[in-house]
Amino acid sequence: MSNDNFINVKQAPAPVGAYPHARKVGDLLFLSGVGPRKAGTTDIPGVALDGNGNISSYDIETQCRSVFDNIKVILEASGSSWMNLVDVTVFLTNMKDDFKIYNKVYAEYFADNQPCRTTIEINCLPTPIAIELKCIATLN
Repeated sequence: MSNDNFINVKQAPAPVGAYPHARKVGDLLFLSGVGPRKAGTTDIPGVALDGNGNISSYDIETQCRSVFDNIKVILEASGSSWMNLVDVTVFLTNMKDDFKIYNKVYAEYFADNQPCRTTIEINCLPTPIAIELKCIATLN
């Protein structure tokens, strides 16, 4: 497979490792994990950090909205769209406290398109965030 199938999007937050934002395989688009960071910065909407870089407080609703917006940017730059999402895996660092709010925001964003979804609680993510999504979409 050629590197032409690897997609990096300038309008999306830079990956924190050696991986593309997305990869085309046949008629499918696979997105790498997407968090709430703002493109071109290290700012994380809805996250306050202490002097040591640890999370002192966070707003899961703000993070959810930022993640969903980042995914939309990557999908559209890759030749797909929000309506083409077919599978979403959601990673939360605090299921007990955050699931209800995340689920409410998710329902807003996915009112017209309801892809398959799996939500998993994990111990932490590679940056100080509370949510990350991994998605599969069809191509237009």
